[in-house]
Amino acid sequence: MTAADDHNDDVALAGEYALHLLDAEARRAFEERLNNEPALRMLVSEWDMHFAALSDQISPVAPPAMVKSRIDDVLFPQSAKASSGLSLWRMLAGAGFAMVLGLAVLLVLPTADGPDRFVPSFTAELAAEDQSLVVLASFAPEAGILRIDRQAGNARPGRVLELWLIAEGATAPVSLGVLPEQTTTDVALPPALIDAVAGGTLAISDEPVGGSTTGAPTGDVLAASVVTSI
Repeated sequence: MTAADDHNDDVALAGEYALHLLDAEARRAFEERLNNEPALRMLVSEWDMHFAALSDQISPVAPPAMVKSRIDDVLFPQSAKASSGLSLWRMLAGAGFAMVLGLAVLLVLPTADGPDRFVPSFTAELAAEDQSLVVLASFAPEAGILRIDRQAGNARPGRVLELWLIAEGATAPVSLGVLPEQTTTDVALPPALIDAVAGGTLAISDEPVGGSTTGAPTGDVLAASVVTSI
């Protein structure tokens, strides 16, 4: 097989990886190569941008508010609602719903040390099933600050971790931005989102550099948790 043939195979594989068409074994093998081959990561990034551009001319359509309630009633009984956030998020991401709450701006602030500035009354623990990613989130509504403490895990090479919020009763996720490299950071939320955190679901997805360009998670949802009162 020639070098050109190898390249063409990698281009095809990268496209299938970006579309999540590889089976579990092939995906693991491909991701092992991604860790060591910058050129392969570049191919995946190019495919991500190509597929994202396909939706640029499609007008977003917000589904009726009753859709989520009906899905929850059928698929997720009330008693299991807290554990259903990840499945619901995958459903929303796959459907490509447009955001209806507006895009939040991630503002990284110096971690507040003063007791008057940050007094959390809500919390969430986002952890992957294998504990490869563990993030503690605490929220102080009066300050409008969501503190993110990443206790374990990092983004894969050539990828980033993006934080999302889906408010209780909402029909679509809202991006809270790409998490920075430092393990602890404060996110200043816009006033429109402060009331949406309590009872909502936080999630972290694996995204291309710069974050999702579709308004919904495009990569795997790595961890999710409902925000509860302390």
